[in-house]
Amino acid sequence: MINIVKITDYMSEELISLNLKAKTKDEVLLELSKLMETSPNISNESNNIYKSLVEREKLGSTGIGKGVAIPHAKTEAAKELTIAFGISKEKIDFKSMDNEGVNIFFVFASPNKDSQIYLKVLARISRLIREESFRQGLLECKSASEVIEYISKKESV
Repeated sequence: MINIVKITDYMSEELISLNLKAKTKDEVLLELSKLMETSPNISNESNNIYKSLVEREKLGSTGIGKGVAIPHAKTEAAKELTIAFGISKEKIDFKSMDNEGVNIFFVFASPNKDSQIYLKVLARISRLIREESFRQGLLECKSASEVIEYISKKESV
């Protein structure tokens, strides 16, 4: 049997915010890195995650277009791949490839040694978010559990 890597295996309701307060790219990275700090998979160094996310953004924006950004960082603060998810009611300038504002955020923190799983999950998210119906469905979710259910359902199609 093939072991399929699922996005939802690395998400939890506690790491989902459907009403981000952030108004800028920097504030989004800070807010979601602080949220990640609450995960048992992350050592209490969100500052380390935040700094790693900022450093990664300096290489080029992780705003991939169509209102989505996937900020990601490799850091020793992560014990295993961890994903935080956020939605902003307002579009945020993330210097995206298509120059559109962003309101859907998947934030990854991954240990330096864990490239294989990280890349597989990143590829799965990238495939799903190409579909406008998937992005719209995420925006319509009313709770953290609904986000996980929705992604899980879409992953199994």
